Amino acid sequence: MSGFHCTTCGEYHDDLPMCLGAPAPALWNSLSEAERGENSGLSSDQCVIQGEHFFVLGRLQLPVIDGPDPFVWLVWVSLSEKSFLRVSELWAQEGRESEPPYFGWLQSALPYEPTTLSLKTSVQTSPLGERPIVTLAESDHPLFIEQRDGITMARVREIVEAALHG
Repeated sequence: MSGFHCTTCGEYHDDLPMCLGAPAPALWNSLSEAERGENSGLSSDQCVIQGEHFFVLGRLQLPVIDGPDPFVWLVWVSLSEKSFLRVSELWAQEGRESEPPYFGWLQSALPYEPTTLSLKTSVQTSPLGERPIVTLAESDHPLFIEQRDGITMARVREIVEAALHG
């Protein structure tokens, strides 16, 4: 599907994105530069805040029942320091995908009710060049249900509209 007529703004958008995400963890966005301090850093794939909070960016995939590819949320997940150091140690190594999954907490505020912040996750490293796969722990949260059961292209459009205009 290339473009769509947006029911929120009434405009035609040239593309229906199949991947959306936040450029930083929610905590990063809630702090001023001074509050982050010297022991903080943000890259396109990892984030450390105050040398105490550790995050990686991963792919939370929602199967699309009537589409060829999944819809992907790029999400930040907090890891323990030990897990973060292990992920970092293996970042450029072939075969890193054979590591067992890491426990984490979702730290991206996605357009869902209730909030998606602090949902339990499993983070599985992927082959070089691919971001880790994020799987939600079983719950009654709508995002977990969509990851488990899949969504339609109509729902993808709803998500995109909420993300673009929410």
